[in-house]
Amino acid sequence: MIGTIINVITVFIGGTLGTLLGHRFPARMQETILASLGLFTLIIAIDSALVSGNVLIVLGSLLIGALIGEALHIERRLEDFGGWLRDKLVRERDGSEGARFVEGFVTASLIFCVGPLTIQGSIEDGLMGDYTKLAIKAMMDGFAALAFATTLGPGVIASVIVILLFQGGISLLAGLSSNVFTEPMIMELTATGGVVLMAVGIRLLDLKKIRAANLLPAIFVAPAAVAVMDALGINYYPNL
Repeated sequence: MIGTIINVITVFIGGTLGTLLGHRFPARMQETILASLGLFTLIIAIDSALVSGNVLIVLGSLLIGALIGEALHIERRLEDFGGWLRDKLVRERDGSEGARFVEGFVTASLIFCVGPLTIQGSIEDGLMGDYTKLAIKAMMDGFAALAFATTLGPGVIASVIVILLFQGGISLLAGLSSNVFTEPMIMELTATGGVVLMAVGIRLLDLKKIRAANLLPAIFVAPAAVAVMDALGINYYPNL
């Protein structure tokens, strides 16, 4: 949990600084910053997605995960939670400001909680007490939070709640289920997470508002699929 706590602190500091400094940046500069973050998110996402040893596992996981996410209305629930936080934390209630808070909360929560460092770092922190990867991620997230908050406002700060629950939850589960996650499971989980992160990048570039949060179950379906195939003796990496 140490790595998660460090991550929460850096995002809180970065988000706070970005919120305080955001009004100093003209609208065109904020748009360019957001586009830059979208492009960088796509690069990280593609790099993660390419680690898969069998793209059919990723495809199947995404399809099943999408069905689960849509059935559970995860994105809507996350937006509702963001709206509830906005009502508790933000005094301004005009429509544009409220929508901006929710967008900042949802976008930051997805970016900070979906990716290879999130999963691998949390597992290593829980299994071995090694929080090196999460410490690296914390530094990156701190600067990203600063940049995001200049354009999306205080909703970015509120994402620390999701980071604490999601990353911390993975670390706790990993500690309770040592030796369960195999290297192929982590590999396919990372690749599937990369595709989900790609949806976030497309959203940041304002190309299409994909309900990325509804794809989140896919990152849990992927390792489960590998585990099932292992149990059935199926060779899921035929070229190896």
